[in-house]
Amino acid sequence: MNITFLGAAKTVTGSNFLVEAAGKKFLVDCGMYQGKATEEKENSDPFNFNVNEIDFMLLTHAHIDHSGRIPKLYNEGYRNPIIATKATCDLCTIMLPDSGHIQEMEIEWRNKKRKREGKNPLPPLYTAEEATKSLELFRRVKYDEIIEIDENIKVRFNDAGHMLGSSIIEVWVNENGKNKKVVFTGDLGNNDIPLLASPTMIESTDYLVMESTYGSRLHMRNDDKAELFLNIVSETLNNGGTVVIPSFAVGRTQEIVYEINKLKEKRDDEEFKRKYETLMKVPVFVDSPLAISATEIFRENEDLFDDDVKEAMERGDNPLEFPGLQFTRTAEESKELNEMNKPAIIISASGMCEVGRIKHHLKHNLWNPKSTILFVGYQAPGTLGSRLVNGEKKVKIFGEEISVNARIEYIEGYSGHADQEWLLNFIYSFIKKPKHIFLVHGEEDSQLVLRDKILETTNIPVTIPDFGETYELSDDIKMTNKIELTTRYKPLRLEVLERMQKLKDEVQDMTEIIKEEIITENAKDAEVASINERIKELEAQIVKILEG
Repeated sequence: MNITFLGAAKTVTGSNFLVEAAGKKFLVDCGMYQGKATEEKENSDPFNFNVNEIDFMLLTHAHIDHSGRIPKLYNEGYRNPIIATKATCDLCTIMLPDSGHIQEMEIEWRNKKRKREGKNPLPPLYTAEEATKSLELFRRVKYDEIIEIDENIKVRFNDAGHMLGSSIIEVWVNENGKNKKVVFTGDLGNNDIPLLASPTMIESTDYLVMESTYGSRLHMRNDDKAELFLNIVSETLNNGGTVVIPSFAVGRTQEIVYEINKLKEKRDDEEFKRKYETLMKVPVFVDSPLAISATEIFRENEDLFDDDVKEAMERGDNPLEFPGLQFTRTAEESKELNEMNKPAIIISASGMCEVGRIKHHLKHNLWNPKSTILFVGYQAPGTLGSRLVNGEKKVKIFGEEISVNARIEYIEGYSGHADQEWLLNFIYSFIKKPKHIFLVHGEEDSQLVLRDKILETTNIPVTIPDFGETYELSDDIKMTNKIELTTRYKPLRLEVLERMQKLKDEVQDMTEIIKEEIITENAKDAEVASINERIKELEAQIVKILEG
């Protein structure tokens, strides 16, 4: 039995694992790279396997970094089953066509630029129509049901508590008369997620492929984050500002709506009531057609909710509804939100601020010191959201430079991912511990911290695989192959692109320093002249590179 790591290796996106076992080849996830431009370019690279040799696919959940290249797989001829839970299949019916629409819009923008440069247009990675066609391959299964792929391979989907329909997948393989079991966690949920049940604890496995997004960090607990949320929101609203919440359309949006609705039950003191009343007096807009459709799917899958939520719903208390909650579907309705002259809360996708309506809301609010941009989910390095969280003072949106005067806040406790404590608890909960653990879906620094914690507390061997590495799952884990980077960007090319991005950031920083500290009445002419000469040298070097 072999596993080849073809995505989410020392990075957080692009989940894709190839398993070869008992005469079959199958995939676990086929996600898109998101965040860094250098990584996103890899979405259009050829797959590192023969599509026609893949017998089936297991999908852990619907998030695009796990499902987003399924239409590309379909376009290249894949016609075998994609096995996933009902809720995951339901969500993919809206998320994959939406992703296709984004691909079409982005390539249209790029092609306008290419046309001006006299270059031929490029096709999108896939279209919304192609994404819709790929949905015919999905096969729905239930949690806790053992599915026999054939006489040698069985699988079971368990609730991962990360998002609606998310799964931890158990795979049993009988190969050469020996039984082996491997568990793929997908994305493990944060135990404090309000709507959903906690992740299922698995009793035994031989091998564990586990996510590590927050392997080096601990989340804020539920009561703390609710109070912090209320404090930030009420202070902003009392100031006459707008609270903009960049939120992932599926999962975080529904949880925030639920949390706002449930705040009234948290405490009974007068100060808390006053803040809560402030919140309830303003409209709360969910400004994302995808989030609206996803909320409807949440309502159709109430059986997956936490027991307390189900009891409330039986009493007629819908946790996804409350007075003041409004949904904006059209672009015109979205634009009107930025023309209001009254405080409001706007929840809009995308959560990392890379695409969608959120960029318009940021453009209209980042400059305003009365407003707050409140982040509630993971921000991949290189994204606009990450730059804002890390304190960038000026950003470009739609080609326009915007000063960041708004209050920037980040409540990490709303993340859908387990933190270090619960990742370790997941390992501790095994009655029969894994022989070996592979850490995926995490930045390398985070993975190294988690690896050391696992070794320190369990002595279970841990591997952090690199892209393209194949491991044979045996008593003595060993790497049997590594794909040469001929079809991906070679490391040197990646380094050039990353250096260009770094240079761009450094030039911007230099510009700000010169503006604020050197070009003043106190600056000496000799110092300014020296800097001027150095900038001329830099310009000359850039010209040489371009000419070359």
